[in-house]
Parts: sequence; structure tokens; C-alpha cells
Amino acid sequence: MLEEAGTERLTLSFYQYAHIGNPQLFRDHLFLTWNALEVLGRIYVAQEGINAQLSVPAPRFEEFKAHLDEVTFLKDIRLNIAIEQDLKSFLKLKVKVRDKIVADGLNDKTFDVTQKGQHLNAEGFNDMLADPNTICVDMRNHYESEIGHFKGAVTPDVDTFRDSLPIIEEDLEAQKEDKNLLMYCTGGIRCEKASAYFKHKGFKNVYQLEGGIIEYTRQVKDQNLENKFVGKNFVFDERRGERITDDVVAHCHQCGTSCDTHVNCANEACHLLFIQCESCKEQMQNCCSDACKEIIQLSFEEQKNLRKGTHNSNKIFKKGRSAVLKFKNQQ
Repeated sequence: MLEEAGTERLTLSFYQYAHIGNPQLFRDHLFLTWNALEVLGRIYVAQEGINAQLSVPAPRFEEFKAHLDEVTFLKDIRLNIAIEQDLKSFLKLKVKVRDKIVADGLNDKTFDVTQKGQHLNAEGFNDMLADPNTICVDMRNHYESEIGHFKGAVTPDVDTFRDSLPIIEEDLEAQKEDKNLLMYCTGGIRCEKASAYFKHKGFKNVYQLEGGIIEYTRQVKDQNLENKFVGKNFVFDERRGERITDDVVAHCHQCGTSCDTHVNCANEACHLLFIQCESCKEQMQNCCSDACKEIIQLSFEEQKNLRKGTHNSNKIFKKGRSAVLKFKNQQ
């Protein structure tokens, strides 16, 4: 349907931490307005703010932006326009109310997420990254940093954002008074919450990359700055990644060859996210294991019956950690 429409679309993202009194009412307002503008995407609304990843028809971008400007805390908000555009980055509009826009596992009423650290642009980030008194931390998950990261950054081996907070706090406890804590993530939303959290925990010099890797890459190109990011930037839509440099820093999880292409296992009851090269893709028929390859040979009804009565997310959220990924587990 998108192809038949023949309309160019813009993929973009934005977030804003704010105190929203009635998230459900705000959610309904957004859905009704954006659905009429043919916006597609995944948007989360909570009492702490909004997190939006979406695509909008290019001819209707100005209408969309005008609507954002009508919302007090979204007026003139920075929009992270995707580096690589794809017509099918999103296929439907989902606007959901959540407890939080970034799950953090915290239950601390004294923690104010709007009390964030200092924002740095690309040039300022490069300068601070070069400072020997700086500790740079990737606030993303292991499967994101695996395919691309900043040179010299600490990349915690975690599955979720909530896992990273206590680990980083414990590891850097001795440096909270004198070191520069410099953080980054995809578009800025996670390290903004993290910056507020670490300030709340007593860290004195807390900084974050404004706009994340997406905006950094744009500024590096526009201003002809040195690019200190290597590899791909993982993105949470159908593309799964944006190429930042030609460096391939990851390996196929099945054979170990140089590769940084994420795929989902073709077996819907598995759907495991992992890295697979073209050779393994052909040999394994887009599957993560021989068992899954056997299952996809069955009829649709047979596959459906196998899933009955079982929780089909047993591998979905392992994100490249399944025991069947032989090379990955040898590392």
C-alpha cells in the first residue's frame, strides 16, 4: 500500500521529558491528529514525557511540525531525521500509554528526570572524548553496541537499560567526584534519563551527546568534523541499522565471518534477533538453528499448532544470546 501511494516519506524520531498530567487524553489527541496526517510509527506516552519514532508523508511534514508546535512542551523540539530513509520503516500507527517512556526499574519518588546533565554537540563531544579525564559510556544494550560504537567507549554487556544503571553506578563510584561522565545513545532519550539519574546519585560532572548518534552523524557531515563513531547505528524499526562508517566491527553469530546485519529468525515462534551473513542466511533459510529450519518447512497450520499453549517469546527477547548461536557463544 505504501508503494502504491507513491509518496515520499520522512523517517524521524524525537523525545521530550515533561510532566504530563493525563497521558491517556494526550495519547488519544495524538492518535486522532496524526492518523489524519497518515503518520506511521511507534509512540509511547507516559507521565514523564513522550518517545516517538515515526514516518510522515513528506508533503505533510509542515502540517505535522505545526501540530507539534501547538503543544507547549513540544514547540521547536529537535527532530532527529533518519540518516537513511526507507519507505517501509514503519507500517502502522501505534500510540501507547506506558508507565514510563524508558523503563528504568526505579521506584524513587525523589528522582526528577527533568534535572538532566549538560548537553554537548558533536564538536563538544569530540573534545571531551579526547580528554583523558573523561569516561565515555554507551547507554545502549549489547546487541546495539556490538555493531557500532564510539572509539574508546565503555560498552556494558547488558540486555536492557535498567540493567545498565546499577552496573555503571557501582563501577564508577570512585570516580563520581573528579571524572567527566560522558554518555551517548541512539537519539538521546536514554542517556538523558541516565544523566539525571547519575546527577541524582551524586556524580558531579555529567554530560550527554545531544541528539545521540543520529544527530552527531548529521553534524559531523555538515561541519566536516572528525567522526569518532565506527560501524553501524542500530535503529528500532524495520531497517535495524544505519551505516555510519564502512567499518564492520561485528561477526556473524553462526559462522564468525565479518558481518553486522541483524535479522529475525524466520520461525515466528522464535523470532530471535541475531547477526547473520548472506552465506548462513542461504544455508539456514533465515533461521537461527536447524530446529527452527525444520519448523518452517511445515505447513502454516502445523506451525500454528506447535505454538498453541506456549509462550512464544522464549527467544524473542534474548537478542542474540540464544544457546543455538554457536559462534556467538564461543566468543
